[in-house]
Amino acid sequence: MPVIFEIIERIKPIYDIVYKITLFICKLLLIADIGITSMAVCGRYISFIPDPAWSEQVVLTLMSYMAVLSAALAIRNGSHIRMTALDSYLPKGLIHFLDILADIAVLILAVIMIVVGWKYAQTIGGRGAYESMPWLSRFWMYFPVPLAGVAMLVFEIEAIYNHIKLIFIKEGEA
Repeated sequence: MPVIFEIIERIKPIYDIVYKITLFICKLLLIADIGITSMAVCGRYISFIPDPAWSEQVVLTLMSYMAVLSAALAIRNGSHIRMTALDSYLPKGLIHFLDILADIAVLILAVIMIVVGWKYAQTIGGRGAYESMPWLSRFWMYFPVPLAGVAMLVFEIEAIYNHIKLIFIKEGEA
């Protein structure tokens, strides 16, 4: 294995930590989402359980965090939607090239999500507030986009590295 790959392999635990933290955040968001939704639904039918006015907006915000962060997690697992119907008919070299090309396109999307998402979170989000919670900035509604962009960037760099490593290292060498 070339020396550069050995050096980069030492960074792999960082990717594992980022993945585990992102997955843990998604789990917490799901638990909060289920809890708030359950409380809101029960509050409509059971008189002593409160039905807070903010529940719908908070649930939607938490769902947006989960959606974009779980999409970033799918990049690391390789479980995102992709077209593989023709892969058995194409040469392996072309498939590797197309995989890298797709990863570069997603990497560009991640950078756009970071830059534009942060701009929107600061400008549009910073100017408004939730209707049911006027003390809370809408920044938090737009923040999932740049946050997921950072996670996507990290996982795409790893995916591109893995594709390049497959080109230079034969099976059984690693």
